[in-house]
Amino acid sequence: MIKPKIAFVTGGFSGEAEISYKSAITIEKNIDKKRWNLYKIDITINGWFYKSPSGNKIEVDKNDFSITVDEEKIIFDAVLIGIHGTPGEDGKLQGYFDTLRIPYTSCDAATSALTFNKSFTVAVAAFSGINVSRSVLLFKNNFTPDSYRDDELVKSLRFPVFIKPNNGGSSIGMSKVNSPSEELGKAIEKAFKEDDQVLVEEFISGRELTIGVFKSKGEIIPLPITEIISKKDFFDYEAKYLGASEEITPAIIEEQVAEKIREAAVKIYRVFNCRGIVRIDFIYNKEEGKPYMLEINTVPGQSEASIVPQQVHAMGWSLEDFYTALIEECLHNR
Repeated sequence: MIKPKIAFVTGGFSGEAEISYKSAITIEKNIDKKRWNLYKIDITINGWFYKSPSGNKIEVDKNDFSITVDEEKIIFDAVLIGIHGTPGEDGKLQGYFDTLRIPYTSCDAATSALTFNKSFTVAVAAFSGINVSRSVLLFKNNFTPDSYRDDELVKSLRFPVFIKPNNGGSSIGMSKVNSPSEELGKAIEKAFKEDDQVLVEEFISGRELTIGVFKSKGEIIPLPITEIISKKDFFDYEAKYLGASEEITPAIIEEQVAEKIREAAVKIYRVFNCRGIVRIDFIYNKEEGKPYMLEINTVPGQSEASIVPQQVHAMGWSLEDFYTALIEECLHNR
């Protein structure tokens, strides 16, 4: 039997490349090599390369996304996307692969681009009856350090608020501000260093719960829920990646609450036409008895310490089985 050739893409053009390389270690270690021929492709601003077992650095032919190894041209059957941030999480690579008719394991180009933009995601979610926090979107070309004092956000939102770059993930450039003060202006400037658009959201009190969702054999499957208890004031980059949080998988919550989270997650997966594995973050507000969607991560972290691998293990699957299911689903839909 000829094993399908799978390109595993890692790296990226943003600061999140560091996270991509951590995820790559786990993915490579847990791919079923008896079933798939895996070729790791490092996509960087300086070029797209495959490093052969002999150590040769082979450039990817972007005309058809192929490589030539020992005079043999390798055409890939599918792509396993492991790039966090641009261009692997914002739809750019997905659009490229669509033009080449190469199937891939993540959401399609439209969904990836939409969910990478937090403001657009919130708007679609609210339109679809999904609970979200009230927010205001700011644009860099309309902002000056003093303008926040009279800005719409001060008038229309209740404090505390979260300030975050509108595009991107990994909580880089994110802040929490408790009142309209000089700290608000500083937090907005900090976020503008990461993006030309900044989202300011009302704080929702409650427990932070996150859940992975994927599709296998046509069935949408929610993973066990994780509760995040941050040692910081909120789940920022340090809490997310540098150990400043406690993650409890599976979360110790009432079944009634868990079912609300699962139902909301499956609905979001359908509404946004997701594919592959996504992770959806929620705040569960006990007083209202409602889960509020925070964001959708279409290429969630896969390092050993990351949440999705924890949830896969809690479900009783091995990561090898999980990645096989993602690739099989992708090939089935080609």
